[in-house]
Amino acid sequence: MINLKVVWRKFKWGITATSIIIAFVVSYSFVSENYFEISKNLDIFASIFRELNVYYVDETNPGKLMKKGIDAMLESCDPYTNYISEADIEDYRFMQTGQYGGIGASVKPKGDLMVITDPYEGWPAQKADIKAGDILVEVEGKPVKGKTTEDISKVLKGQAKTSVKLTLKRDGEPKLLEKTIIREEIKIKSVPYFGMIEGNTGYIKLTSFTENCGKDVKDALTDLKAKGNLKTLVFDLRGNPGGLLNEAINIVNLFVDKGQEIVITKGKVKEWEKSYKAVYSALDMDIPIVVLVNSGSASASEIVSGSLQDLDRAVVLGQRSFGKGLVQTTRPISYNAQLKVTTAKYYIPSGRCIQALDYSHRNEDGSVGHVPDSLITSFKTLKSKRTVYNGGGITPDIKMDAVKLSPIAQSLVNKMLIFDYATKYARLHPTIDSAIKFEVTDADFNDFLTFLADKDYDYTTKSETKYDELKEASTKDKYFDDAKAEFDALKNKIKHNKTVDIQKNKEELMLLMKEDIVSRYYYQNGRIEATLHSDPEIKRAIEILKDSNLYSSILAGTYKPADDKK
Repeated sequence: MINLKVVWRKFKWGITATSIIIAFVVSYSFVSENYFEISKNLDIFASIFRELNVYYVDETNPGKLMKKGIDAMLESCDPYTNYISEADIEDYRFMQTGQYGGIGASVKPKGDLMVITDPYEGWPAQKADIKAGDILVEVEGKPVKGKTTEDISKVLKGQAKTSVKLTLKRDGEPKLLEKTIIREEIKIKSVPYFGMIEGNTGYIKLTSFTENCGKDVKDALTDLKAKGNLKTLVFDLRGNPGGLLNEAINIVNLFVDKGQEIVITKGKVKEWEKSYKAVYSALDMDIPIVVLVNSGSASASEIVSGSLQDLDRAVVLGQRSFGKGLVQTTRPISYNAQLKVTTAKYYIPSGRCIQALDYSHRNEDGSVGHVPDSLITSFKTLKSKRTVYNGGGITPDIKMDAVKLSPIAQSLVNKMLIFDYATKYARLHPTIDSAIKFEVTDADFNDFLTFLADKDYDYTTKSETKYDELKEASTKDKYFDDAKAEFDALKNKIKHNKTVDIQKNKEELMLLMKEDIVSRYYYQNGRIEATLHSDPEIKRAIEILKDSNLYSSILAGTYKPADDKK
């Protein structure tokens, strides 16, 4: 028997929802010539939604149903048009501002519990003597076991000046530690590190395009000029996912003069078609610059690197960038939620769009995959008239293969064994040399091998993966039985040996150990500083900046790799 009260309540809810939707369409009908088509389909949708909630055999959850419907609808547009519920607004605010209320530490699952991986220097967790490697056992008296990272993160975050109680287990401590921490408004630095790296070459690392990051870069550049004889600059945008458009404009404006067009946006609605120009006098129009990018450099990072490339103002080095050239605008909707909707595309000075034309053929990390020649168009830079291309992302002037960890290094990182050794090391060594001077010794490495002796880790090499693929193919083709002896001999020859592989990759492993150990004493700044002088892309950037003829030839379009000593 149907419960008429429930039916009436749900019916009224459906009528209300329909009224709101139709009112929304009427109020915005001026932007579309397809008003009847939109109105008709909204009426159909609202009717189905109402009927489903009233008559479906099981109890429904209208909120979940609507969320699934919204997500599916937006997914058909592009990957960046999203519904932001009231519950997710705080995370969205953090992406825009780099600010959130919390303790200032990142966590990661470790077994059934959570481990503190990075307490941020100067924020509540670090000031309360919480260390990387501390295991979270309870939060607010409730066990952490079985909880997700998202679950714990939500509890750790909260209003500034409120408290949160943590119970932790520390390596080498027999008793659990209890800490009551007062949350603060956390502001993650957009420029975690800057400094002189070799001779007259400065280095600035920018990790996000949040509010005021343009000022942060300007302050860093001004400081480098004031403290040292700055002649050249490496500007690192690797792994920077982008952010605010106006901050990208401000950063390019540091190196190009007032009035220079930096980017334009074009969309269906006329109000989104805008030209963005430099509005201030440049801080430095002459300093040679190498911009570092990779597949994780997206959106605003691509505007900065692409505009400086198009204006022949900097050499771009690394791997092709992510390929996100779409403008998103947030529109407030009912119940404190927002819609982040793509409203336009970016076009940089040469006229090219950095947006990947095909969403369906991306790499695992979301960056641009293979782009067919038919989708690639050539453009010319403004000053030197050298050729640049669209088709997705910024193609570097100097391409370098991405540094990839060896299989054994990947295994040790994923199993957190290098991390755990760094925890042990920090417990046994109260102090170390500065981040630049500290080195992992052979004695440290041998100690690490002893540490690994009873640990469980394994991996598969590329050779072993190819062997398995060949074996599977030969079995299907019915060749395997005749060649079984040869296959067995090959398997024995390519089978990985942990002892041998550790020694083969000793230099790589020692560098990873150094990075993790240094971060225990000098936090995020130290982590970056420890690897600067061993980073192959930074080394290459310095070589280019030291060779003025090479640098000029790249910007002039006359550079040929065969002419380069490297």
